[in-house]
Formats: sequence, C-alpha cells, structure tokens
Amino acid sequence: MRLIAASILSLALTLGPAWAQCVPPSAGPDNWPVAAPESVGMDGDRLCRLVPIFVKNSETNLHAVIVVRQGKLVFERYFTGENMPVINEPKQVVAFDAETRHEIWSVTKSITALMLGIAIDRGWVTGVDEPVFSFFPEYADLRTPEKDRITLRHLLTMSQGLEWDENSDYRTVINSQVLMMQAADPYRFALALPVVSVPGEEFVYSGASAALIGAILKKRTGEGIDALVQKHLFDPLGISDVEWARHRHTGDPMAEGGLRMRPRDLAKIGQLVLARGQWDGKEIVPAAWIEAATSRQISTSSTPGRFAYGYQFWLWNTYLNKKGDVPLVAGLGYGGQRLVVVPSLDLVAVIHAGLYGSYLQRTVPLGLLNSYILPAADDR
Repeated sequence: MRLIAASILSLALTLGPAWAQCVPPSAGPDNWPVAAPESVGMDGDRLCRLVPIFVKNSETNLHAVIVVRQGKLVFERYFTGENMPVINEPKQVVAFDAETRHEIWSVTKSITALMLGIAIDRGWVTGVDEPVFSFFPEYADLRTPEKDRITLRHLLTMSQGLEWDENSDYRTVINSQVLMMQAADPYRFALALPVVSVPGEEFVYSGASAALIGAILKKRTGEGIDALVQKHLFDPLGISDVEWARHRHTGDPMAEGGLRMRPRDLAKIGQLVLARGQWDGKEIVPAAWIEAATSRQISTSSTPGRFAYGYQFWLWNTYLNKKGDVPLVAGLGYGGQRLVVVPSLDLVAVIHAGLYGSYLQRTVPLGLLNSYILPAADDR
C-alpha cells in the first residue's frame, strides 16, 4: 500500500489545474438536483484530481464515486475495472456508468435495519426488545435459557452472543456466512449455533443478524424483504432498478448482503439518513429510528470510543484540518463498498470498488475519503 500511496501522491503533485475541468454530474431522469461543487462550498479541483489518479493506478480497482452535498449531486465518476458479482465466481471486466447496478454487499444490512424501523413504526413488530425465538416457534427444539435472552436489539447490534466467524476469507468454507448460505435452512443454521457470550455484551460481526431480521419481517408481514423495501422505502425515493441475490435453498432474498443497485440510488439512501428519514418533505423512516440507528449502541473495538456500531450502521471519527474530529455514519460492504453520511458537513458519499479479498478494500475507500472527498468540503 505504501508504494501505491506514494505513486498516487507523486501523480497528484504533477497534475495541473486542467484536470479540474471535469464534466459535472447529469441531472438524469431520477430528479436528483445537481450543482457545481463550488456552489455548495466544495473544492471542485480537489475532487476532480482523483479521476486521473485512480485511472492511472488501476490496482485500486475503483468503480464509482458519488458525492452529494446540501442535497445536491456535485460529483459523479465511473471507472472500468474487474468485478465479482457472485462470491467465488470468476471476475469480469466492467465499464461502469450511471446505469450500471453494483453489488453493495453488506451495505444491504443498513437498508434492512431501516425497513425494520418502518415495521416497528407501523406496528408490525412490537419493538427491539422482542425475543428472537418468539418469531420462530418451529425452532423450539433449539431453545435454551441463554438463547431465550436474545432480542431484536441484539441482532441489530450484532451482539446476539452466538458462535460466529466471518473474519476468514469468503472464498473459504470455514466462513460462517458461507456455511449459512450453503445450509438448507439458513435461519435454523444461525439459531442452532452455541451461545459463547452473554447477549448484548460483545460485538461480533455476523451476517446472520440481518438474515434473521429479514426472516422476522417476512413472518410478521407475509412479504419478503425485497417486496417490503421496494414498497415502503425504494418506491417513495424513486428507486426501481434493483436486484436481490437469494439464498440458494430457500429462495429468500439475502437481507444481509443481496442488493445490487445504481450508485446514484444508494446515495438517495444516504441522503434519507442525513435528512433524518425525510424525503421530499415526507417522513419515510421515523426520525427517532434514524437517531437510534446512527447512534452508538455498542463498541466494536478494543479501543473504547474509537469505533462503534448503531443498528446495522458503523460509526467512527475522522480528522479534518479545519473541522477537527468529524463523526461519520456508514454502511460497509465487501470489496470496498461504502455509503458514508457526514452530518456535520451535510454530505453523503458512495464508493464502489472491486477489491474482493484484498487488504486494499479498507485502505482505498478510506484514502478517497480522507484525501479527497472530506477535505474538499473542509477547504472553503
């Protein structure tokens, strides 16, 4: 990564201001208001410089970058790169554009959590403290006194206390998410695992958390997460061009990581969160739910206060010269997929990349944020 960073820095220093003459975003048919970066207090030159830098450094395998400030689309760029639409399948070279759907992988979890907030508001689910096993009477044989303590709140915060290992590569058969995807009944697989910690005490990253939320929503409404999200979240935002991957044996849409959608549409989800659930003057998701989902619910790090988790949203701080520490809210997905909401800067960013199985899936999006996108909003 040091060699890549050094080459990017060297190229950035040699590029002249002509690179700032990049094409502004198109309004398109989706009613996104567009604006020049400078009109909303952003440094357009700094944003535009990232384009030739990441084209030159193809090993970063960047696919798309979207920036929205003050509700206006100010930056939209697409690249050509390798992509892997299905885990463990061959990669494909794709020339991405505004109409290309992209896998968002685990950013899907954040959308699932928003749908649960809508369901609770409408009374379909009583609240976050409902016991998980109360939704699954068919799994009564799996119940224990310890498992009976697991609630929806624990699923939302990935603290259900069940044994789970999603740290290994998704291309291996020891990854718990892969094993759940291969199971004939993924929900039984997830709930049959042994309890290894007290529910609510320890964060352990787990795709089972959102998968179970999706199953619970289907039990209470009779509709899959795909139909629910489309009707109650996507339709009000004018989002229609989506696709869901499905569990192999059940056919259920993957609430934990199955969505493919256009980057512009994912940015709408970020803007909805930034606006505390409002879109075009109408409340789509209750503001109180957005507040809870994007507030610290549990620490995710051995360094208290540095990294945290809300309800299927990640929280951390970054440092900007003029602003100091700036809190970020994010959905994070495999391969470098990022939905980042920065309330103090009135900014939303979407990043897509194809860095599957690579350590660069963390450093490349972070470098984009910290070196280009966020400083561009800090310069003026």
